[in-house]
Amino acid sequence: MKTNAARAPIAKLDLYQINKTEYATPRKPVLLRIAKAAYLGIAGRGKPGGEAFEQAIGALYSVAFTIKMASKFAGRDYGVCKLEGLWWVDSGHTLMTEPKDQWQWRLLIRTPDFIGKREIEAARKQLAAKGKGPLFKEVELTTLNENQCVQMLHIGAYDREPESIAQMEAFAAAQGYRFDGLHHEIYLSDPRRVAPEKLRTILRIPVARTE
Repeated sequence: MKTNAARAPIAKLDLYQINKTEYATPRKPVLLRIAKAAYLGIAGRGKPGGEAFEQAIGALYSVAFTIKMASKFAGRDYGVCKLEGLWWVDSGHTLMTEPKDQWQWRLLIRTPDFIGKREIEAARKQLAAKGKGPLFKEVELTTLNENQCVQMLHIGAYDREPESIAQMEAFAAAQGYRFDGLHHEIYLSDPRRVAPEKLRTILRIPVARTE
C-alpha cells in the first residue's frame, strides 16, 4: 500500500560543531591539542590569489561538493568545511623572506572519516564525464596529525599575519615550546566579499618542547 508520508530529513553532520574546540578563535595565542583528521587536498606553488592558486581552489571545491552530494543521495549528509591551507618554502628560507611566487602550499577541506578512495574515484569519473579540466585529478585524500599547536585568530589583511605569528612564537617560547610544523591557516572570511582589514583567519602552528 502506498503512503504519502514524507521522508524524514537526513541529519547533516557538522564537523565544526563536533570539533568546535579545535576551531577556537582566541584573540591571543593559546595551546590546543589537535586530533588527527582527514582532508581533501591539492598541492601547488605560487603566490596566493594567483592563477595556479585559484585554479587549485576551484578543483578542490568541485571534488568536495561532488563527493558531498553523492554521500547525501546515499543517506549520509554533511556540510562542506571551509578552506584551509598549509604553507611552506624551501629549506633555509621563511615565508617572509621568500618571494610569494615561490611559496608552496597545500589547500585543504576537512572531510568525514567515511569518505575514502572509492568516493574520490567516483567523483573523478563524474567530473571527467562533465568535461571538467584535468586539475581535479590532483585532489587526494590526506591526513593531518598536528597534535600540540599554538593557535590564535588573526583579524586583518593576510600581509599583516607576521604580527600575529610573532605573538604566537613568543607565547610558545614562554610555555617552553618551539615551532615544529607547517604554517596552517583556516579561512573564516571570503576575501572576495570582505574588506582586508576585516578578514578573519585562524592561524595554527604545531609546536614541540624546547630541548
